This record gives sequence, C-alpha cells and structure tokens, in this order.
Amino acid sequence: MTEIPRRTKFYLDKQNKKWMGVCAGIADYTGIDVTVVRIGMVIGTILGSGALILVYIAAGLIAPPKPLELREQAPDDAKFWQGVRASPKRTIRDVRSKFRDLDRRLADVETYVTSSNASLSREIEQLR
Repeated sequence: MTEIPRRTKFYLDKQNKKWMGVCAGIADYTGIDVTVVRIGMVIGTILGSGALILVYIAAGLIAPPKPLELREQAPDDAKFWQGVRASPKRTIRDVRSKFRDLDRRLADVETYVTSSNASLSREIEQLR
C-alpha cells in the first residue's frame, strides 16, 4: 500500500534545485522566495562556523524528494498549503470564517426562496 504524500511535510524540490534542492524545498515549504533563502544560506555559511553546511548536506540526504502528485499543483493550492504550514490555527480560523459566510449566504437564499414572496410564486408557476 502506497502512502499518500502529506502536503504539510518538508520535501526537497528537485525541479528548482541548484545543488541538492534543500533551499528550494525550504522556499516551497515556507513560501519565502527561493532567492532569499539561498542568500540567507550563503550569508549564514560565511558568518557561521560551517555547521550550516553540515545541516544542509544532512537535510539533502535525509529529506525525501517532492512527490510527483505535489509537483503539479495550482498556484492557489500551493499558496494555501504554505499558509497551512506557516500558521495552521490562522488557516483553520480563515476556513471557518469562509464557511460561516457561505452558511449565512445560503440561509439568506433559503429564506428568500421559502418566503411567501408572491411575485416569486407567480414566476415559478409560469415556468410550469
């Protein structure tokens, strides 16, 4: 049985890689521009003690590549899942808010349709 790829997991981005795909994977995971991540990596390597290079290599060897199912996703989907990874509570709050709005709008439509609107009743009868 194959495992369904999780959208909230860190993957190497081999399509946009320069070396091992770690910086591209971090950029995809966080939603930060890949150039900013790469510049941060270079600055961190120059200012650091070299431990960042070891962490980079370890991540490149340990992290799995991004599954094919997740590579071909719409930009809106990618942005949504980046938001989920960055702030799950905010995402849940936003989704609940959208559902509340949809529920309110549906209730308004239901009230309009089921009300004793004489002109609407006439229009429906004329369609029969």
